[in-house]
Amino acid sequence: MTYPIEARCQCGQVHYRLLTAPLKVMACHCQACQTLSSAPFSVTALVRAEDIEIEGELARCQRVADSGNLNLGFFCPGCGVRIYHLNPQQPEIIKLKLKPVGPAAALFAPQAHVWISEKLPWVSLPDGMPCFERQAQ
Repeated sequence: MTYPIEARCQCGQVHYRLLTAPLKVMACHCQACQTLSSAPFSVTALVRAEDIEIEGELARCQRVADSGNLNLGFFCPGCGVRIYHLNPQQPEIIKLKLKPVGPAAALFAPQAHVWISEKLPWVSLPDGMPCFERQAQ
């Protein structure tokens, strides 16, 4: 993969340049991620804040995660696409939601599945894939 790679929200107002590969990519099956993504799970790429450049106006929402941590969500106010999450106790790690399209999308293939205790029964997981009932250890 050649870096940087770029991605844009649906309306194009927010975009980013990812300067290097994510630290880890996970598919989360928790009910909060099902709601967020309007899908059976959400894919999140963990990236160092110093490895991404984000441009455009962002709106913010927040919720308390099951861990008790505050989860800040940043999204495009124009089209509503979620861009990333952030735990304010760990500002150096961005939980990137917006993925590129085309060949660079392969970079975001999940390396593990988390919160499979809330996985929808009709979702099949790949053989040999690391899976965790709740958070990854």
